[in-house]
Amino acid sequence: MGFFSFFKKESTAEQKQEEQKQEKQTLESGVAKTKESVFSKISRAVVGKSKVDDEVLDNLEEALVTSDVGVETTLRIIERIEARVARDKYVNTAELNSILCDEIVSLLKENDTPDYANIDIDTTENPYVIMVVGVNGVGKTTTIGKLAYQFKKSGKKVILGAADTFRAAAIEQLDEWGSRVGCTVIKQKMGADPASVAFDTLQSAKAQKADVVIIDTAGRLHNKIGLMNELTKIKNVMKKVCPDAPNEILLVLDGSTGQNAFEQAKQFQAATQINALAITKLDGTAKGGVVIGISDQFKIPVKYIGLGEKISDLQLFDREAFVKTLLNV
Repeated sequence: MGFFSFFKKESTAEQKQEEQKQEKQTLESGVAKTKESVFSKISRAVVGKSKVDDEVLDNLEEALVTSDVGVETTLRIIERIEARVARDKYVNTAELNSILCDEIVSLLKENDTPDYANIDIDTTENPYVIMVVGVNGVGKTTTIGKLAYQFKKSGKKVILGAADTFRAAAIEQLDEWGSRVGCTVIKQKMGADPASVAFDTLQSAKAQKADVVIIDTAGRLHNKIGLMNELTKIKNVMKKVCPDAPNEILLVLDGSTGQNAFEQAKQFQAATQINALAITKLDGTAKGGVVIGISDQFKIPVKYIGLGEKISDLQLFDREAFVKTLLNV
């Protein structure tokens, strides 16, 4: 091996290590408010106790529910810890965070939803098409811009489709992200047929041999029957260009809304076949426990988490790293 090829390999390895270090720091700062809240509640749950008993478990249950983990998921976690206490006979409260971490990670792994090590995708035949859904204000367009940046960074050619034609601001915002990231945005005038925009976007993507297409959609109220019909129409029209499209239907949820995010997930799950979730705005809230509850209850993988304002602050969700960071393990 020549010196320069060795040096290049070493630099790449160092670069990778630096990126991982930065990702860890972003995760820690992004969940700092939730971590502080959860940690203080768990500390209060065990105050004056040396071993995990019924009172500690009751207090822990309250701590998890009030951290927006959700009632169903909390009860499942408590059951697992009760079983562990019964099996091990004596569990010191000093071990509680570590045990809690083990049981939450184990619970999430049982859902058979994948961990995402990278954003590599198969583009051998057609572009990989992501249709992004979610109500207004959750950070949908910003998430699309950050996603486009991630794909561009990994060497993919990306095209964006402005199919949220109900708000001029949505088209303008997506246009701005396209300029910032350096990718084409396919758009029509405000009020145009969203399915028509999606169709044009896929045709353009195929002609330009793009790797990834990301389609923005209108974020109107999630409980309207019109939304279901519109999303179905967009999907059917896209299939005329790419039979497998969309490969991914990504629901964006605002983590700072806590339990309201659960309700939105339910409504969108009923309206269309979501197969991935992005949970945003975790850096500005103490309600980050919602990620655990949503990941557990909906059996739809949380693929991305938004941890800040910077363009690089959208991360692939690593459940083990997330839970360990949250519980300071």
